[in-house]
Amino acid sequence: MARNPASMRGAPRSRLAAEGTRPRAPAPQRPSSLRLWLRRRRPLLRPALFGLAALSVAAVCGAGIAALEPAGRFSWLNEGVAEIGAGFGLTVQEIVVRGQQNTPKELIRAAIGIRNGEPLLAFSPEAARQRLESIAWIESAEVQRNLSGNILVVVHERRPFAIWQHNNDFAVVDREGRVVSADTLDAFGPLPLLVGEGAHKNGAAVYDELKKAPEVLARIQALVYVSQRRWNLRLHNGTDILLPEGHENAAIARLAELQKAQSLLDRPVVAIDMRLPDRLVVRQHPQPEQPVTTTRGRGRG
Repeated sequence: MARNPASMRGAPRSRLAAEGTRPRAPAPQRPSSLRLWLRRRRPLLRPALFGLAALSVAAVCGAGIAALEPAGRFSWLNEGVAEIGAGFGLTVQEIVVRGQQNTPKELIRAAIGIRNGEPLLAFSPEAARQRLESIAWIESAEVQRNLSGNILVVVHERRPFAIWQHNNDFAVVDREGRVVSADTLDAFGPLPLLVGEGAHKNGAAVYDELKKAPEVLARIQALVYVSQRRWNLRLHNGTDILLPEGHENAAIARLAELQKAQSLLDRPVVAIDMRLPDRLVVRQHPQPEQPVTTTRGRGRG
């Protein structure tokens, strides 16, 4: 079949026209200012990133070695990591202590063991917590170290409960009998006086029973532990109340009843013996002897 030469000549032109109508690729846009800034400082950022990565790896290795070696034979590695961290600005900026009331501040500072400006990574929160809890006043402590440079210390102090007298020595103790201070006995207000060996560990239970009988407690000067077995109550007027061993609660309740009915505790007596369950013995002060007078008859002279 013969082709039309005219149609053959028109085909290339139509194909060129079709190709000319294809969409062009968008013109490249200019990079943002942030991208240009990062591109210019790329040579400086790479060493810093490598250094930070090396510091992180060294810190992890140091922490692992410290956990595996509690004796501290590789403490030089931890010190090296701390110095590197200090070079990157990881130093102590602020130390905050909360909960301190009676504990001397110098003892807390010594137990923390670090000051502002020193390497942050050289500080061990666990070691500081153990040192803080070795202080007599502190029952428990919480220590936190933040990479911002702040160290937070929260202490929970023991509460002074009583003054313990033993062998002419006086000390402030808590409810469990732990000695928290031997100085400034008058700094905590009026406290119960416990006297005798073991009184500091056993006085809380008797004192709690006395609090239920305020008319009895108001007249007590001291709780005396006798032979580490039983208690005597020394009143302000000098009277001794001998409580039965193991039955202090019932005896204190009976004292409260006798005080309301007969004002027994206000009488000038030497002692009130309650050791026998079926009787109460009151010892009076001895009566002074009366002078004997004699009369002589006159003789007759």
